[in-house]
Amino acid sequence: MSGVRSEVRQVAVERDGAVVTLVLDEPQRRNPLSLATMRALRAALRAAGDDTGVRAVVIGARGPAFCAGHDLRELAAADAAAAEEVFAACTELMLTIHRLPVPVVARVQGVATAAGCQLVAACDLAVAAEGATFATPGVRIGLFCSTPMVEVMRAVGRTRAMEMLLTGDPVDAPTALAWGLVNRVVPADALDGAAAGLAARITTASRATVAIGKQAVADTLGLPLDEAYAHAARAMCRNAATPDAREGIDAFLGRRPPVWSHGA
Repeated sequence: MSGVRSEVRQVAVERDGAVVTLVLDEPQRRNPLSLATMRALRAALRAAGDDTGVRAVVIGARGPAFCAGHDLRELAAADAAAAEEVFAACTELMLTIHRLPVPVVARVQGVATAAGCQLVAACDLAVAAEGATFATPGVRIGLFCSTPMVEVMRAVGRTRAMEMLLTGDPVDAPTALAWGLVNRVVPADALDGAAAGLAARITTASRATVAIGKQAVADTLGLPLDEAYAHAARAMCRNAATPDAREGIDAFLGRRPPVWSHGA
């Protein structure tokens, strides 16, 4: 159903056709990734992934900031066991994004710092407002951004990630675009439409095909060339055997629009 909105703790869940938008909804606190927020966001992502009517997810935020990272007050009060729980939840959240069968688009305004920058880098695609900034500033408060490093380094490369990690300096939106951290930079008043439009474009493809392709990217990233081709060939064989592949080829040859299945 289009135009549906519901609340899941600190995350607002909105549905418009085949696109689900998850909105971090603590603008007065710059949308920190508290333990509760990370668990709520992960639950909402998994629910979207389990719904075969969903073809894309957008992660956005309300207010002037996208996400200020982990809740530092929560971390300051945490003992070793509690800290381990926080970072385990963070890891589970990022892995959920990677394992989701549909693409996830980050919609970024204002600051995306530390785990907030990690969240952007973990998404499959990202659209940023012109005034957005990205940083991994943990080194400045004695807490090196080791977990954000995992995603950011994969997105921008080792040397650029090291500059961000060692200086803590923010990267502006045009630089983030040039470095590959985001896909598009748009005026602030065009951000919502640009992210929604990108997500809607994805929904025209077969969900089953996209799921296979997204997994193939994850499986081959960082592998030696021969192993990457072996994984990719297996993915192509699985894909070629699906009903949607047969439908797509038949539609192309018949010069008609394809009619995709609703399978995952």
